Parts: sequence; structure tokens; C-alpha cells
Amino acid sequence: MLKQRVITALALLALLLPAVFASSAEPLAGLALVLIAAGAWEWGRLNGFAMRGSLRVAAVCVTLCLYAWSARWAYEAPANIWTIAGAAWVLVAAWLIRHGVGRWANISRAVRLVVGVLALWLTWVAMYQAKVMGVNFLLSVLFLVWMADIAAYFSGRAFGSRKLAPAISPGKSWEGVWGGMVGVLLMACVWIWVDTQYAVDSESLYTRLYSRGAPFLALAVLFLTMMSVAGDLVESLVKRSAGMKDSSQLLPGHGGVLDRVDALLPALPLALMLAQSV
Repeated sequence: MLKQRVITALALLALLLPAVFASSAEPLAGLALVLIAAGAWEWGRLNGFAMRGSLRVAAVCVTLCLYAWSARWAYEAPANIWTIAGAAWVLVAAWLIRHGVGRWANISRAVRLVVGVLALWLTWVAMYQAKVMGVNFLLSVLFLVWMADIAAYFSGRAFGSRKLAPAISPGKSWEGVWGGMVGVLLMACVWIWVDTQYAVDSESLYTRLYSRGAPFLALAVLFLTMMSVAGDLVESLVKRSAGMKDSSQLLPGHGGVLDRVDALLPALPLALMLAQSV
């Protein structure tokens, strides 16, 4: 299993790194489109569709992405789109986590499909726009999610005793969440220092937030960390409702695409919402 995980991770990095550091945003947009299409296919499966139906879900999501690409949303997104997307993520995630696994199955499948496709579509647009804003900005958002996950894992293993949402994801603890927050806050401070010491291609998310003062930076970073956890919990809730351990086996050793991007689904749109507020 470990060997599979390492091989898959190296293969993904070999694809991701050249796209992230490309001079234009289009290579990353193309790669992300493939991943989002796979995620939409998994979403169809998680909501009871067979292969053909899941492929149709993916086709709808790809069509929406291509429309946004042709309309150049990554360069000039519609007004208030990230505010609306961010507010929707906060409200929907809070409602779902509060009501648990049982309530998800009672929501009509059409509504579930629309919610998932819209979330994946907006994540693709947000990823594309973040790359347009600069490699430094994009990486600062990606590393926020990764640091939150890594720090939460180790702090949860070392100190975890109080379960965060045992009916949804028994392995998560409040101590893990707090450890993730501390890890992200420390990383944000180091990132801002690096931004001030070295020439970079663009402002990071943290430098932008810090322009409103240290308290605003701290609150925004804590909020984004919590929402990345919420994204993880929502995907776990959907998988538990569907009786599936992983969203698919597309990534050997890692599960599916949704298993790898669940925390990014709320974090990317919300990061753009906060960045555009300063």
C-alpha cells in the first residue's frame, strides 16, 4: 500500500508541478479540468448512478467549465461570485454536518447532483483564477490545506481525545483541528516574512490578508482552516451515506480524486472571496 501511495504521489507531482509553474495558467486549467471531470464522475457514483449516468454528470461539469473558460471567468469573474459561493459553502456545510449522515439520503438526488457539480465547477474556476493571480498566491492556498491536514494528523495522533464528528469521521478530533490551525498560522507568518525578503511573482494570500492587519489575517486563516476541515467532513458524510470507503480507486493507494481535493472544494472559493475583500 505504501509503495502504491508513493508511486501515485510521484506521478501526480510530475504532472502538477510543470502545470503550476508554467508561464500561463492554461496548462494547469487543462490538468485541473481532467481531475474535476473525474471528481464529477465519482460524485455521480456516490449518488447512485451507474457508469453511463456518472459519465453524464462528468460531461455536464466539463461543459460548465468550458463555458467559464470561453467566457474568461478566470480573468474577470462575475461580480460577487466568490461571496455567493463562500456563503453557500458555509451554510450548506454547517447544515449538513449538524444534521448528519441520515439527512443527506433524504435530499432528492437531483438536488445532490446539482450541489456537487456546482461545487466542483466553482473549484475549477477558482483554481484557474488563483493561477492567473500568480504562482505564489496559488501555492499559498494549496499549502494552507496541506498544512492543515498534516498538522491535524500529527496533533490528533499525539493529543487527540475529544472526537470532532464521530458519526461522520471517527478519526478526527478537536485537538487535531486546533493543531491544524496552529500549523497554518505559523506557516502564514513564515510565508509573509519570505514575501517581504525575496522578490516573488505575486502576493501570497497571507500577504494580502495581512494588509488588513494581523487580527484580520489570524481570523481569516483560522476560518479557512475550519472550512477545509468542513469540506473533508462533508465528503466523508456523503461517502458514509453511500456506504463507500473511498470515492473511487482512480488513484491507487489514495482512493479517488474527491478524497484528495475535498478540503480544497471550500478553501479555494473562500480564499478568493477573502483576497478580493482587501
